[in-house]
Amino acid sequence: MTIAGGAAGIAAMAAMGISAERGECRVNIPKIDLDKIKYAENETDVLVVGSGIAGLFAAVKAHDAGVRVMMVSKGRLGSSGQTPFAKGIFAYDAAKEKISLDEFVEKVSRSAIGTNNPVFTRQMAEHSLDRVKDLKAWGFFDSPLYFNSFSKPMEERKIPVVERVMITHLIKENGKIAGAAGFSFDEAKVYIFKAKTVVLCSGAGGFKPNGFPICDLTHDGTVMAYNIGAKVTGKEWNDGHSGQTTNPAACYDGWHGMFDRNPGVTGVEVHHDLGVDSNYQAYMGGNPVSGGPGAPPGRITGEQISGGPHRPAGFQDHGPKGGPPPGGHGPRHGGPPPGGGGPPKGGGPARMGGASVGGSSAGMSIHKSEGLVPMNDKGASNIPGLYAAGDALGSHMAGAIYTQIGSSLAGSAVQGAIVSEAAAEYAKGIALPKISRATIKTIEEEILAPLKRKAGYGPAWVTQTLQGIMIPNFVLYIKKESLLKAALAYIEELRDHHMPMLRAADLHELRLAHETANMIINAEMKLKASLMRKESRCSHFRLDYPEIDTTNWNAWINIYKGSDGTMKLEKKPFGTWPS
Repeated sequence: MTIAGGAAGIAAMAAMGISAERGECRVNIPKIDLDKIKYAENETDVLVVGSGIAGLFAAVKAHDAGVRVMMVSKGRLGSSGQTPFAKGIFAYDAAKEKISLDEFVEKVSRSAIGTNNPVFTRQMAEHSLDRVKDLKAWGFFDSPLYFNSFSKPMEERKIPVVERVMITHLIKENGKIAGAAGFSFDEAKVYIFKAKTVVLCSGAGGFKPNGFPICDLTHDGTVMAYNIGAKVTGKEWNDGHSGQTTNPAACYDGWHGMFDRNPGVTGVEVHHDLGVDSNYQAYMGGNPVSGGPGAPPGRITGEQISGGPHRPAGFQDHGPKGGPPPGGHGPRHGGPPPGGGGPPKGGGPARMGGASVGGSSAGMSIHKSEGLVPMNDKGASNIPGLYAAGDALGSHMAGAIYTQIGSSLAGSAVQGAIVSEAAAEYAKGIALPKISRATIKTIEEEILAPLKRKAGYGPAWVTQTLQGIMIPNFVLYIKKESLLKAALAYIEELRDHHMPMLRAADLHELRLAHETANMIINAEMKLKASLMRKESRCSHFRLDYPEIDTTNWNAWINIYKGSDGTMKLEKKPFGTWPS
């Protein structure tokens, strides 16, 4: 795709053969009888949004705390989001590890260059072994497929699960959370969920890069929460997972291993894995997929960024420098890293770089560092009654980087359990909120608006345009002010003109329309946060500010919607927490 002026021009779509007939602006012909839309209302104490490992523990532990629980998921229990991608879970066993809990937290903090919140780092390690014991009892480690093991505790407790329903709105009444709303993929039905508390376990998201195995996470929870006044954090950081050039959609990642692999338990092994190295190589040297004669497809060789302030001395890196990972295995074997608690059965840390440098890893966010700003160590947001856990919570558990193998899965399990118990206690103290009919009517209209639109833009076309703007590695990874501003101008055009004109002819396109809108808002957040942070640190690299700036930028960036409806950003110094 031709890039001009620093970002992918919307006009360049013509060069790709995208015309009005193929999905640009055209008349909408709905395939659904809008007069036959069904409506369903449900009531519960704790509504869990998401069915990954954070959602599993949130639902189970809230139920065990003595309240009514309901789970709603865009996918299927244990089979959607990032959870199936994770094949290793970290467990800190004080009786076996040579490193103390204090030493572990300190080492993670040093690798993260202060970007982590040590409260959540310690919390993850301290409770990880108990969560692994729960998973063992449910049969989690016996199969590469998680549905059966996730179903066991849910069925034993008779917790209702509503699957294949996309939540599009969080409902706030009188300044507090009152529930959520969405629609079914399988029938023309709008759902209203009245709840005392909502726990977002909806993961994070990316920009749906072609071929990457994770393409259903689109920051739905983050954007819904932002729209009702919740604070969001961590948008300048970027994920570093890669894909492959051969059979890119084959659900394979060289470090994590095949999807058909049983999960395993990992011990302490702190690393400093960046997502920028290979993108920098590609930007400076060209050809991101050829490492020279004899190099495997998708693997990059050559010098990394080294010795810079964004990489602390003394940390071993698992990027392309020096060949395959330790242990003698090439990139197709998922070889284990050395040390720790023995070879991790679930595979090692993420390889940085890959088939379409910048592209594949635009499918996810960096774990635990993008999402709602926590007000305390129980995952409460600044909206009373709204909680988040796992990758939906911007806990900065490991900071803006990958540090500990398996901690992402462990962190989600630990946070799901802790957050839901707090949500359950909150729910016990209040009555079920009342939602006005006017509010419900407005939300129903907003959910169905793309179906009722007489003409507009196809969501697939708008998504392609968005991808062309955001995915190039010199926008998402190798950043500088001129390109970030140019990309932002295009994103603001999508936000102001194309997003209000998204159309849908059926339920599939209705889902795409809402997901596309969420990705546009997320793109705006990422670009504005990247412009604001004028330094390079961890997974954020500014070509025009290549050095770390501890004087001005030992801080997180929080984002919120101002009273005028515009996006506001604030700097929150490290250590000033809760915020």
